Amino acid sequence: MKACDRTAIEEYRIPGTVLMENAGLQVLDVIHEINGGDAPLSTAVVCGGGNNGGDGFVVARHLCNLGREAVVYFLGDADRLSGEARLNYEIAAAFGVQIVHVGDQDLPAMAATLAPFEFIVDALLGTGIQGAVRGPAALMIAAMNESATPIVAIDLPSGLRADSGSVDGEVVRASATVSLAALKACHVLAPASEYCGAVSLADISLPARLIDEAEAGLLLTEPGDVAAALPWRAAEAHKGTCGRVLVIGGAPGTAGAAALAARGALRSGAGLVDVVCPVSAYELIGAAAVEALVHPMPSAADGTLHATAQDLAELMTAASAAVIGPGLGVGAHVGSLVRELVTSAALPLVVDADGLNTLEGELEIVAEATAVRVLTPHPGEAGRLLGCDTSHVQADRPAAARQLADRSGAIVVLKGYRSLIAAPGRATVVNPTGNPGMATGGTGDVLAGVIGALLGQGLDPFQAAWVGAWLHGAAGDAVAAQVGEISMTAGDLAAGLPAAFAAVEEHG
Repeated sequence: MKACDRTAIEEYRIPGTVLMENAGLQVLDVIHEINGGDAPLSTAVVCGGGNNGGDGFVVARHLCNLGREAVVYFLGDADRLSGEARLNYEIAAAFGVQIVHVGDQDLPAMAATLAPFEFIVDALLGTGIQGAVRGPAALMIAAMNESATPIVAIDLPSGLRADSGSVDGEVVRASATVSLAALKACHVLAPASEYCGAVSLADISLPARLIDEAEAGLLLTEPGDVAAALPWRAAEAHKGTCGRVLVIGGAPGTAGAAALAARGALRSGAGLVDVVCPVSAYELIGAAAVEALVHPMPSAADGTLHATAQDLAELMTAASAAVIGPGLGVGAHVGSLVRELVTSAALPLVVDADGLNTLEGELEIVAEATAVRVLTPHPGEAGRLLGCDTSHVQADRPAAARQLADRSGAIVVLKGYRSLIAAPGRATVVNPTGNPGMATGGTGDVLAGVIGALLGQGLDPFQAAWVGAWLHGAAGDAVAAQVGEISMTAGDLAAGLPAAFAAVEEHG
């Protein structure tokens, strides 16, 4: 965003004052919308000494010009204001905006001072901060939160880092946030996103080309992206032209995982789905996924699959993609099979659940593969693969996803709230769909099947991963709208996939 602003000003000759004016007007529009279409009678605008404060002066001036009470509480040194921020400070003063210069002695009573206002506009701190806010700014943030007055944040709630989902120290808890020109990482990554309230995107007249061509580290999937990526079936399509997916999994007690992966693949357009499982799980999987072709193979003493890559060679050759791991178990013979297939299978392979667990301490062998590999870990599995604990993964999820991708050479879907899809040399994709109702056993197995089906239908592998994540989450949202979040099961999720595909079809 800094580069876009600079280019807009220097190359496109758009004055910074125009960008700041547009930002303030967009914030004012959001306040009107929240307030039922009219400007509030009283608004406190908390301004700092940077450009974010300048945006706040614009908001206050327009509210004043509408005949509303707008009081600026300025935490800074007016003599040190510069550029557009200083100009808008002076314009606001000339318009008669009441500007209160807040001193240290005023801060203990600020919560009570702010409480009577209908709204607070947070224009204290902008995108430049790193680390925890301290001193007077931290006290002002605490006062805003304690006031219990609805807060509209300009660009991001004060105290958040724009480029991170982490939260350090005092942070404004906004009711709404108006992001300027493009979303920032803090708006979409938890726990920072939980402080943003309802996020809207403001067009401040930056040239669209600058945003489109920006080298963003994170991309957010939208329905139109999914619609553009999905394959469309020819009129003469038949089951043999729509992809054949092989699911390798299942064991006594966990046979349902393989069945759910098969159902996810079937509901995602796969023409044929085969399931290889130990004979001990054969009947259960066959009953739970009746459309799949189930192939029983020998069981070890513990009931898990006891087969070699050679045993699966014919089925692997017939398949266009495979999924290994759902409910597979982690015995020595299982680990041997997983490692052999991960390194040598000549088709795209999704590695999930127990397939990932067998790779603990051996992540780098994935890079030996000659075909595409997609790893789908939840945070605990990601930690085991990276040799760290889950909290380390969750502290910086984008970094963990990128590290997994770089070390394995694979496409990685790091599951969880706002799942992340990473690949070597690619921007990381953030998935916005899904809800807490999906926090139940088996939902990840469905996702593995969805991605396997998309790979089998010939999608670009990276697309298959982020499209699959979006559809999986959209199915969960559709189910939640029908039965709520609490009662959702993984089986419901597989059944909800048609609604997700129907939602995409609305976008062409």
